[in-house]
Amino acid sequence: MQPTLLTCVVTRDDERALRFAERAGAAAFMIVLTAAAAQISIPLPFTPVPFTLQPMVVLVGGAVLGSRLGMTSQLLYLALGIAGVPLFAASPVLPQGVARLLGPTGGYLLSYPAAAFVTGWLAERGFDRKYPSSFVAMLAGLAVIFAGGVCWLALFVAPARGFAGAVAAGLTPFIVPDLLKLVLAAGAMPALWRITGRPNTKTY
Repeated sequence: MQPTLLTCVVTRDDERALRFAERAGAAAFMIVLTAAAAQISIPLPFTPVPFTLQPMVVLVGGAVLGSRLGMTSQLLYLALGIAGVPLFAASPVLPQGVARLLGPTGGYLLSYPAAAFVTGWLAERGFDRKYPSSFVAMLAGLAVIFAGGVCWLALFVAPARGFAGAVAAGLTPFIVPDLLKLVLAAGAMPALWRITGRPNTKTY
């Protein structure tokens, strides 16, 4: 297993309490970034699902933090949002809080921890070191997000429209723009590895 970027930045010589504080701070920072990305929300007239930058933040966060910490940061993001902290994207219909999970974006939100885990798991195996494999890792995480979002739409939001209607509303409009975002996001991890000066083949 390869070390994650965060593991390399947090040195092993640090005191245990300091390492914990650094990891907690990294998770908190990712929560803030996810919430900030949610505020860049563009409603689309042909679908109830808005366009946001959250998926890319979730995927990059999973790659940086690793599977468990990446998943934990997204679980905490959801917990805070469910508790009423205004972290979710603005909605003219649904208020902040647990009611937001009942809306059309509920499946996407609930899939964030799993997507961060999948991307982080692949990053822990060195997928984030080179651009092609970084793209694969983030594509796998994005697939988890789309799967959760589309299934949620089909089963709970608009079951009368069936799975085909859910795909038309929750997947088709976003394929091209999200793949373009993925092209950019996949380059973030190899670039960060180069900036830190860590070799691409470093192992424990």
